[in-house]
This record gives sequence, C-alpha cells and structure tokens, in this order.
Amino acid sequence: MFASLLIANRGEIACRILRSARALGMRTIAVYSEADANALHVRSADEAVCIGPASARESYLRVDRIIDAARARGAQAIHPGYGFLSESAHFAQACAQAGIAFVGPPVEAIRTMGSKSAAKSLLQGTGVPLTPGYHGARQDAAFLAAEAMRIGYPILIKASAGGGGKGMRRVDDPQDFAAALAACQRESLGAFGSDQVLLEKYLLRPRHIEVQIFADQHGNCVHLFERDCSVQRRHQKVLEEAPAPGMSADRRAALGTAAVQVARAVGYVGAGTVEFIVPQAGAGAEFYFMEMNTRLQVEHPVTEMITGHDLVQWQLRVAAGEALPCSQEDLQIHGHAIEARLYAEDADNGFAPSTGSLVYLRLPEPSVDVRIDAGVAQGDEITPHYDPMIAKIIAWGIDREGARARLHQALEHCHVVGVRSNAAFLARLVQAPSFAGAILDTELIERDADFLAPAAQPPERSAWLLAALAYLEAERCADERARTGRPAPPWGQRAGWRVNSPPRRSLLVRWIGHETQEQRLLCALADGPQTVLVMEGISSRCQARWDGAQVDQGQLHAQLDGSQSTVAVVRHAGRWHVLAAGRHLEFAVSDPLTGAALRAAHEDAQHDTVLAPMPGKVIALLAQPGSRVAGNAPLLIVEAMKMEHTVRAPQAGVLRSFLVDVGEQVAMAQNLAHFEVDPAPGGK
Repeated sequence: MFASLLIANRGEIACRILRSARALGMRTIAVYSEADANALHVRSADEAVCIGPASARESYLRVDRIIDAARARGAQAIHPGYGFLSESAHFAQACAQAGIAFVGPPVEAIRTMGSKSAAKSLLQGTGVPLTPGYHGARQDAAFLAAEAMRIGYPILIKASAGGGGKGMRRVDDPQDFAAALAACQRESLGAFGSDQVLLEKYLLRPRHIEVQIFADQHGNCVHLFERDCSVQRRHQKVLEEAPAPGMSADRRAALGTAAVQVARAVGYVGAGTVEFIVPQAGAGAEFYFMEMNTRLQVEHPVTEMITGHDLVQWQLRVAAGEALPCSQEDLQIHGHAIEARLYAEDADNGFAPSTGSLVYLRLPEPSVDVRIDAGVAQGDEITPHYDPMIAKIIAWGIDREGARARLHQALEHCHVVGVRSNAAFLARLVQAPSFAGAILDTELIERDADFLAPAAQPPERSAWLLAALAYLEAERCADERARTGRPAPPWGQRAGWRVNSPPRRSLLVRWIGHETQEQRLLCALADGPQTVLVMEGISSRCQARWDGAQVDQGQLHAQLDGSQSTVAVVRHAGRWHVLAAGRHLEFAVSDPLTGAALRAAHEDAQHDTVLAPMPGKVIALLAQPGSRVAGNAPLLIVEAMKMEHTVRAPQAGVLRSFLVDVGEQVAMAQNLAHFEVDPAPGGK
C-alpha cells in the first residue's frame, strides 16, 4: 500500500478521499488554488501545496504543477477525484512518466472512453446495444444537419468529450439545429478543449441507469449493481438512488453483464461507471449504452450504502496492485439509498449559482442511516470559480420509502445563510408525486413543475412574532454588553419608555419571499419578563430567551401565548432569518423611529432592467442596439460554471444599448443593457 497520497482535487470529493486514505494509514497531501487557501480539504490534510491562482486553468488543471507538488512532497500516488483531471489521459500519462501511481484506469482506456464517438465505435459488434445516432469524425454543420434529419427529431447534440451536461442540447425542430449546434460546440470547446459533437436519437421520457463496475490488474471485473440517475435538470443529476426502482432481476443481470463487457472491451482497471439509457416499457430495446465515465462518480455513496464497501479504498488498493476484495457472487444489495446534491443556487431564479460566505451552515447530524459528504464548513466561501456544491445528503432505509422519508427529514434540517441554496427545492422534490411513486424519467422535474414551485404561503402568525422577538432580544443583548455596569438612563433605552405611561413602541416587519408583505406590530412591556405583541389587533403574551454567544445568530427560545417554540435565528445583511425544520423565513425588521430605510431596501427590480442572473463572462451579444424586441427575446449569453445562460428581454421594448462587451466579467445582478419598455396600451 502507498505511504503517501496526493489528492489532485478540491471540495467534498477531496475530503472524502482524505478519510479513506487515512483509514489505510496514508499520509495525505492536498493541493489548492489561491482561492482555496483556507478550504476545508486544505485544513484537513497532513500537508498542502498551493498550485496557482483561482482560475482552474491555472491551478487544478495544471498537470505540471500537480506533478511538481507530488515530487516535492514525495507522494507515491495521485488520486484525481472526479472532474478536473480525473478523465485526462495526458495527466495519467504524466503520472506514469514521473513514476507516480495514478489512481484510475490505464491511459488507453481513458483516451478511448473519453471520446463518446470512439467508445461507440469500439463497442460496435460486441452485442452491447447502442443508441441510434451519428458519432463519426465528420463535423461540418451541413452534414450534421443532414444526419439529424436521417436520425429523426427530436435529437440530442452531445459534446464527444463531454460530461456533466455541458455541451448538450435537445433539439425538437430542424430550424433550431444550427443555433443549438453552435452553442454545444462553444460550450464543449471551453469546457473540454474540443468542439467535436455526436448526435443521438432523443428518447422521450427515458430512464438514466448507470452501473458501477470495478476491475483489477489481475483480470477480475465485477459490477456493484445499478443506480437510477433519471432525476435531472438541464442534463445534470439532482437525485440519485440505488438500486433502481422497479428493476427486475433479469434486467439487472443483463445491465451488469453489459457493463462488465464494456469494461473488458477497453481493458479497464479501477472504478468506472457505464451509463445506459432505458426506454419506457414497450419502446423497443431494453436499454442502450450511452457512455462510460472513467472515474468515480459524484453519486458513488449510494452504492457504498447498499453494498457496505468503501469504493475509494478499493481504488487505492487496486492502484497498489492488490486484487479485488470480493467476487461477483459475494456482492449483495442491502436496503435502499438516495442522494441529494445540496448546491449554492437560487431555485427561484432559474437555479443561478449563488456566491458568498457561508455565514451560517447547519447540516443534519450524521448517523448510520444518514451520511453527509461536505466540502465546506461555516465561514467558508462559495466562489464563482468552481462548482457551487455545498454537500451531498445521503439517506439509507430498509426499503425505498424508508430512505425517501429519512432523506426528506434530513433536507428539512439543512439551513444555509449567506448564499441561496436549493435545500427547500430538494425537500419538495423527494415529496413530488412522480418521485414518491417511483415514476422516474429525465422529464420528472418538468412534469411536476407545479408541485415543485408552489404559490408562496405567507408566514404563520407565530413566525411574525418570532421575528419581532428576535429583533428585541438581540437589541437587549447588545445594550447589556455595551453597558459598563451602570444602569442606562431612561432616554438611552429603546424599549419605548415614556412618562406616566407603560413603555410601548412599534416595529415594522417585512417578510421577504416570492412577494413582500408588511405587518406593524405594537410592542408593550407586561409584568415581569413578558412582552405583549399586538398584531392585526390581536394581543399575544410572549417571553423570549436568547441562547448564543453572538447577537447576530443563535437559538431563540420563546413562549407565545403559553406555547413553547425554539428556532435558530441569524441576522445577515440587514435581514432576520428564522430557521426551523422545513422552514427558512426571511424578514426585515426595523423601528420606524430609528430612521432605517426599510421601505427602500430590497425593492423589486425595475421592469426595464436587464440584470446578470449570476457572476460570469459575456460570450455573445444576440440583439442589435436600437432594435425593437419582443418580450423574452434573447439579448445576450453569459457563461458561468462552463454553462451558457441566455439573458432575455424582460418585456417588449427597445434595446437602446449594451452596457457590457463580449469577454467582460460581470457580477451578480449587474445591469447589462439600457432597455426601454414599451408603454402600456393606452399609456402616454
């Protein structure tokens, strides 16, 4: 076994590899960019080496710097994780030339399977069913358009060297083919260094099933059953589970046999995933080979949960020349596991990436049934430079319903302040009718869109009261800590003291949700420690106690008309976040007498603004300044996280000018254009 291991990655997968390597007694070496100098994987490793600036191209993708770091620290092996260089034949070759073990498959296997076109050419004639399509070398647009017509619409354009949904477009109409092809080629070139694409017949409502395989250097190869990864958004997986629901024993065996056949055809060694498209019942063949990922997958924990094996340890042992620890007959499925990917993204704003500091981060307590794979901790930064994953939440149950219920409960206890997260969306998703009923396909999210984006429900009365109490308690604690031991004079108090009258004051509370609502609460001191809050003419006797070392975050223990309630409260950027199981409510609270400009804050954006949906780079201007455009017409394209996002006209009107140029980096919510909305009918 290796004495030392360098991990050429970051985030949760780097932390995951660290744990398995340490369990085998290895010394761990992390690499990091300047943006990750204080990252969790850096803090957790035995040693750490800076390999360049924030840009991945100048750090995590620099083969020479990673090899130099490994040599300098005496690393015997390098684990690439997933993403970055994990499927780079050039990197694997460089490791071999440096005499350092690459924890992954042979160079030729990576090279062959790294091209979807080459992979399908290799498998022709092996009996593995292939999706109808074109995967040849000819790439001129006219020829590809003709091939698309031959295959028959709808078709899927895919980057030949791609993955993760990048460089991929579904096309339903021939007239949209040229634009979709150009977009795929741009994304593919930027993400993978190649603009070659392939075409496939798009199967309506297919299931995405993948099989985990493992091979060693002694000719042994096994599969560890299948995962269902059908729940996707923009071709990126959102929920994954193992085993696949509704899978018959015969189909499971056939998929496993085909996956092992693919691995043997390419001379595979190590961990890999063979992905299949499975049509709905009665749609022809039982399954089609789609691609092979020559690395560990993000969703590998669900396989570990149902098999009881540590796949990262398997990788390290196989790379060190050991045989697989068990045979196919030894492997069994125990229970069911489901994984959700917790991201820093705004689900209410087109899932735009969200960046900033994790001011407050609370994840469920890990247990034998709930696993948390996180790459960040409270206080860390989510930057625009890398994938905005916060953590993976994995739940196990004796059956699917048990795993689903446990995952829903875990997601309700994920609270993030400082950036937007998709926690609430994920909690709804595992409760969605199609997912609950195991009616799985790649169009599930679109089909259950109404359930997943319900009308905003105004907060309950108790939530308004808790927001007001949090404000009052924080104010009281701040006043106490500011005193020097002497009681404050009456005119220095903020409790509404007045001559010959009980103290009272009013608070203006605004709920910040899909819409905004305001309530004016009258606060009056009652006997003892109680406060009377009057809302909409109804009085409530309240008592609160703040539990926390800081005045801007802690636990609020409250009695509301005799009912006990405990919630987490965080104050950030002028807002109060009230956090309880399944609820994350955001309020702005102020005393009108303080002169705080509450009403001016967080007003809705003007309808004539064209704002950047996320931090990114402008890569194309699509409209002519001075032209009249229809509502929702495409104006420009912003690239973020190597994905293209089209910014559209907010309404019908005139695009007067762009305020940015192609190649310019833009910030979140930056104004991109001078846009003049058409006046309303009948207006002047």
